[in-house]
Amino acid sequence: MGNANRYFFDGTDAARQTLYRRIVPSERQFEEQQARWNSLADFLLPILRDKTGYVTRSWLQGSYKFGTQVRPVRKGDEFDIDLGIYYCWPGIPDDGNFGPGQLKQFVRDELKEFERQNDDVVSVTLPKMRCERIRFKGDFHIDVPCYHLDADADRRDLATQDDEWEDSDPKALYEWFKDQFEHDQRPMVRRLVRYAKAWAALKFHEEAAGRPSSVLLTVMVANAVTNDLGLLGDEDDTALLCVLVDMLQNVRNGQTVLNPVDHDENLASRMTPEHWAVFANRLEQFVAVAEAAQAASDEMTACASWSVAFEFLFPLPEPEIVERVAKSLPVPILLPEIEVHAVSRSNPNVRYSGTNSIGPIVKDCDLTFKVANADHFLPGTEFSWMVRNNGEEAEDVNDLGHASGKGVEMHETSAYNGVHYMDCVATRNGRLTSVRRVKVAISSAAAPRRNPPKPAWTKLRGRR
Repeated sequence: MGNANRYFFDGTDAARQTLYRRIVPSERQFEEQQARWNSLADFLLPILRDKTGYVTRSWLQGSYKFGTQVRPVRKGDEFDIDLGIYYCWPGIPDDGNFGPGQLKQFVRDELKEFERQNDDVVSVTLPKMRCERIRFKGDFHIDVPCYHLDADADRRDLATQDDEWEDSDPKALYEWFKDQFEHDQRPMVRRLVRYAKAWAALKFHEEAAGRPSSVLLTVMVANAVTNDLGLLGDEDDTALLCVLVDMLQNVRNGQTVLNPVDHDENLASRMTPEHWAVFANRLEQFVAVAEAAQAASDEMTACASWSVAFEFLFPLPEPEIVERVAKSLPVPILLPEIEVHAVSRSNPNVRYSGTNSIGPIVKDCDLTFKVANADHFLPGTEFSWMVRNNGEEAEDVNDLGHASGKGVEMHETSAYNGVHYMDCVATRNGRLTSVRRVKVAISSAAAPRRNPPKPAWTKLRGRR
């Protein structure tokens, strides 16, 4: 077992800050997504049935169906749901009365009508090759692919933008995933998939820039676990390292990851050779980080190592634990002493100060953090800063943190109610030397303006 395992997953306390807790959508977000795809399906199916004369069905697919969805890792990124629409008739796709392009256009037309009738829709985007996309307020979109379904033969074919039918069966892949593992094994496999997807979302900003697809990562992780089912008896951090080593070996063997339900399809083929090389390089770095974390002799060092891969998504020990460990060693570790100042933007007279913690303060403050004892550290020491946000307000907008920068002094703002952290990490020659966690408590709205407007009645007062 590694020293950071309890920061990956806590099966006894779902509310505790763990990596799993920070990457999984909240219950409210799950419920909001469910309400929207149900509403959309209820709108589309009867209209498409009447328009085509065919029985229509819907089936939720993708990460939501697999139970491997992760929250957007950056503010402004969007949740993704895949809602398949199925036109049903017996026989092959070409036996139908409509071509694939026309059926896909029917879906697009009705998405546009749904947009006109619903204020919470942002837009229907330009057509995509294999689906249509509708974006909702709240950083959320639904991809809507459409298929021909021969129910008796249990066969599906995907309608594409270039007016072709593509052999594609999302249900078969989902059934394969379920059949690979026993019921009690699946939760851990799903967690491992989520860890891989969260890492990819952090290290590859967009699929267009070489980000490995969700299905590619899911299959690679599942294959790795299948190759060594014994790792399911390990803790999450140990199991993840084993999975990453297997994935890296496969990547080094060449750009081939076969679709397990269709060996004629190479899931890696949608990445260019250049992107595949970048993927291999970053995966190699991920393995090195995991190995360093597993070799760490203490909890703080292990967590800091994992944070190289998972950044602000990976939680660190509480400040009290960090300080206690630093002082308990035979040679106590020098910790950064952080002076913190906060000034309200709306009323500069509202000010706060603290050392190694601050608050409660109001929202919309300018915060300054400074290493007061920087001159006590050895020459060549660098200080880097990471914001880790907690609480419902930050979660609702998927703003769980960011790298703030490097230097002796750093500036941030207060935005969400809750207890947040500005973490200062000291390194020298690339090696961790110490960490200081600065607790920032925010518990109210912004301060009132310095010169608020006069009440309306004063404006109406006349001379006597």
